Amino acid sequence: MVRLFLILALFFSINYAEEYTLETLSETEQADTVEIQKDLLQEKIRSLLGENAYARHREFIKIIFSDEENFYTNRRVDVTKVIQTLKDNGLLELFFKKPQQMHLTFQSSGYPLFFVKIMSDTLQSMGYYRFITDRSKQDESGFFWTIRLTGEYAIDPVLLQDALAKRGCSIVDIDRNTATDWSYQIDMKKAYLMLKELEPYTERVLKKSLYEHWLNVKSAKSLTIWSLSGNSWYPYVSIYDKELHLLKVYKRDKKTRRITLQLPEETAYVKLADLYSLKNIKQGLRVQAKGTK
Repeated sequence: MVRLFLILALFFSINYAEEYTLETLSETEQADTVEIQKDLLQEKIRSLLGENAYARHREFIKIIFSDEENFYTNRRVDVTKVIQTLKDNGLLELFFKKPQQMHLTFQSSGYPLFFVKIMSDTLQSMGYYRFITDRSKQDESGFFWTIRLTGEYAIDPVLLQDALAKRGCSIVDIDRNTATDWSYQIDMKKAYLMLKELEPYTERVLKKSLYEHWLNVKSAKSLTIWSLSGNSWYPYVSIYDKELHLLKVYKRDKKTRRITLQLPEETAYVKLADLYSLKNIKQGLRVQAKGTK
């Protein structure tokens, strides 16, 4: 009972009293807190490795994680540092004997569309193109997106963290439920799409693509779009703010050569597509940003 109370006390101190440091505790309280932190670290290691692997390497784990404080950040287990250490010491097994179907759940408090776009772009940048949404839900804990994919190895959490960092995101926590079922908690408070800005009074040619064209036009007041020769473009343009809240949609059921759109003040991103098929713009588009906010 006392141990449960100490665990709960540590939890609330982490979340609601960041200024409360070990120096303010008595020697007995400090010892209890350090012991709880040690238990939390070991539990995280056990969950990442699995019970059998943890038991098999228990003594080695004690050695490489002997400096427990080094694996905490803001009194939370630094899970990416833990995983990096396990990898460096050959303890984290990510490969399967044969291709397996995997389930990955990503959770964040961010706007769902923005979150899914960030995660999709991140996974594709790592070479994962063929994944299927299993389910998604939103509740008081945030938004949850579960995907399914098949591969010969599990996604490397360290490489995923590196790819997310390029988009202003970070991994807060990881749970390995089974060898093929992982859950990630993502912090995307500073997230952004990894798109080079189309600055005012500059042009760009968008070549043929299997996907819609996304633009960063955060500084522009208007956007002119030309359909290149050989296309049959029926415009479908979506305008978003910095968190991908939809601001405006422009669509036209008529073959079009050129349009100029005035962009709302909050505009950050624009998605260019065709009302019917991307094959209609297989020759590409030319875009020009004008005006400065």
